[in-house]
Amino acid sequence: MMSVRSKASEVKMDYRKLFFVDQGQRFRLKDQDPDSSPGLDSKAEGEAALAAAGEQLTHLQRLLYAEKKHGLLIVLQGMDAAGKDGSIRRAFTAFHPLGVIATSFKVPTLEEMAHDFLWRVHPHAPARGSIAIFNRSHYEDFLVNRAHRRLDDQAADLRLEQIRNFEALLAQNGVVILKFFLHISKEEQLARFKKRLRDPESNWKIEESDYTERLFWADYMSAYEEALAATSLPSAPWYVVPADRKWFRDAALMQITVEALKALDMKFPEPTVDLADIERKYHTAVLEQDNKG
Repeated sequence: MMSVRSKASEVKMDYRKLFFVDQGQRFRLKDQDPDSSPGLDSKAEGEAALAAAGEQLTHLQRLLYAEKKHGLLIVLQGMDAAGKDGSIRRAFTAFHPLGVIATSFKVPTLEEMAHDFLWRVHPHAPARGSIAIFNRSHYEDFLVNRAHRRLDDQAADLRLEQIRNFEALLAQNGVVILKFFLHISKEEQLARFKKRLRDPESNWKIEESDYTERLFWADYMSAYEEALAATSLPSAPWYVVPADRKWFRDAALMQITVEALKALDMKFPEPTVDLADIERKYHTAVLEQDNKG
């Protein structure tokens, strides 16, 4: 009988193709089902897929670090309670922490607002060989202001152009960019708010804005549609990942990341020392140690 893990490992669903926002296509979030789990039929299968992808990510991160030709930027966006923190905690635990820096972009400070909106973001871009995860990102300035109608069409187009240029700069300098919109339903968000309210380990996260911003749900969906359609390029793709089922969300995030890194065809660099000489020194050291013993 086929095990759950082996069955999950045989799932051939191409999430990079399935969830990619094609800039040339008409895109509406209402056409995407946040409760779907294509290719995986149960939480057990999702967890097995997560474990299998985790093993691959561990190896791929070693290659990324050793080769030092590319950096990896993972952008997580979504409405409150969509699972940005949870995804970092569960989906990317396979990464060695010394090679990853996660940055959470909150409401900008007075100093940050005195600069252009990308000023606070660029220093957190990944170096070659390293990984950066953005919990919210440079898109916040556009999304919040557009949803609250503080950006007219001309200003909105300019912001999106600046974002495209910024991401092009990163890509041209070896950064692989993966942008994920964690697509949660309004009903599931409210259910998670309820759970958070009753959980002493989570209710400290509750803010008034959780509910005030919820009133602008339709405006946020419109702003996201505009941003994703305008900035999803092969060099900086957006993926709309169904997020009502946490186990599927995490499995899909990891699988997309695995495939993107595998596409780099990375290799460990050649040794910079004479291995034969090092081998002789090693055996000499062993003999000296044995003689002393």
